[in-house]
Amino acid sequence: MPAEFLKIHPQTPELRKIEQVVRCLRDGGLVIYPTDTVYALGCDIHQARAVERIAKIKGIKPHKNDFSFICYDLSHIADYARVENAAFKLMKRLLPGPFTFILEASSRVPKLLNSNKKTVGIRVPDHAITRQIVNELGHPIITTSIKDDEDEINEYPNDPEEIFERFQHQVDIVIDGGLGGIVPSTVINATNDDFEVIRAGAGVF
Repeated sequence: MPAEFLKIHPQTPELRKIEQVVRCLRDGGLVIYPTDTVYALGCDIHQARAVERIAKIKGIKPHKNDFSFICYDLSHIADYARVENAAFKLMKRLLPGPFTFILEASSRVPKLLNSNKKTVGIRVPDHAITRQIVNELGHPIITTSIKDDEDEINEYPNDPEEIFERFQHQVDIVIDGGLGGIVPSTVINATNDDFEVIRAGAGVF
């Protein structure tokens, strides 16, 4: 059964549609959604089989995944990561925004992902659809960018209709939130106070 192609207003998301996405996530579904950078694939962090499905799509072993978490804000960050004061101040200044912060993972993260991860990426995207989904769900979702390594011109596909054509038999919902970006988030290693940009992207600080 192909995925549902669900159009959601990017600035004022319709609540009933957001609730539909949340039900899908709680049932172990996979969803492709827009962020403030590129389109991404995600699932509920508490759905182990869904995490395995994403790993299969990405062609990696589940315990070796490098998925990040999308959070609504920083209020529950200590549940998933160890954050020093300097890192928290920087995150508070830059988020919501097009950044991924690499932090030391709390003891909960390896259990959630069935992995031996010692770090975790944290995203708080400046996008109404994504943040509303996480807010209604009540906890973070896994996120990993939709990427086309074979396309030398457009590495990150940004047309939801094209994304649907490609992934309709691998996921449960593809959200159409309009054309996405083609530049991924800036990744900052914040495991210590020597903040290092390990991938230059859409975010500048």
